Amino acid sequence: MAHRRFEIVVVGNVGIDTNVYLPGADIDFEVESNFTENLDSVGQAGGYASRGYAQLGRRTAFIGYVGDDYQGRFIRQEFAHDGIDTTALFIDPAGTGRSVNFMYRDGRRKNFYDGKGHMTLRPDLDLCRSVLAGSRLAHFSLPNWARHLLPMARELGLPIACDIQDVIAIDDPYRQDFVEQADILFFSAVNHADPAPLMEAFLALNPAQIVVSGMGARGCALGTGKGVEYFPPVEMEAPVVDTNGAGDGLAVGFLTSYVLEGYSLHDSVLRGQIAARHTCTQRGSSSSLITPGLLERYLEVVQRSRRP
Repeated sequence: MAHRRFEIVVVGNVGIDTNVYLPGADIDFEVESNFTENLDSVGQAGGYASRGYAQLGRRTAFIGYVGDDYQGRFIRQEFAHDGIDTTALFIDPAGTGRSVNFMYRDGRRKNFYDGKGHMTLRPDLDLCRSVLAGSRLAHFSLPNWARHLLPMARELGLPIACDIQDVIAIDDPYRQDFVEQADILFFSAVNHADPAPLMEAFLALNPAQIVVSGMGARGCALGTGKGVEYFPPVEMEAPVVDTNGAGDGLAVGFLTSYVLEGYSLHDSVLRGQIAARHTCTQRGSSSSLITPGLLERYLEVVQRSRRP
């Protein structure tokens, strides 16, 4: 087989996350000033996913936008350091995307997202095609412009994974294109006590689809034509300090294992959970995501702890 230029092309949002770590249980709205620790890092779904694949040693390209500003130049520098191809990292005239995340002491967050010009941007389709062609997987997050690349990825015969993030309802019109085109669909169950009804609704639309739902401290759910299965959370000694990027870690670990390395669905879920759990031990950073050696060491520990 001819050498492929890239193994994964990540299509989506990248920006700067400003994580605001609260010293107490919540914001004190009775006073004007709250004293916090504020940390900036490369973030958002495309940032975490691209850096996650690169850290696992995968040949990775990114299609997306940054501004012609300090934050955009910093992201380009960090991607270059990781070996991520930025041929199709375009300029958003509105600037680099930003997220402000109020971080609670138990790792939970409240997110405020500024996607800049993503609703009206239109990428160079010929350049995007040249990046996508010959890769093994296209991994999409949710900027509006990305929906225009879904038919292209399908035409090129690529497996398509879409992360629809904190979806609330199956009939959300914004997410419809991503849901319909995905071979493998990811979403966070943060808005659902039980993700099974939503997973079953997605599978009713496309019985061949694989659906993975991250449930945080409750574990993970997997939906296929055989039904919905639940998996317990992965336990590690290091505490959960920051849940930013956890869902991206789940997707990266699962897709690397299942699509690229040929592991079973169950093994891929576990490996994805380990990648996600490791992400939660990284405070205010996307630069120290899980490596292949660390993944295997964690896997051995988790499997040993689960033996009867």
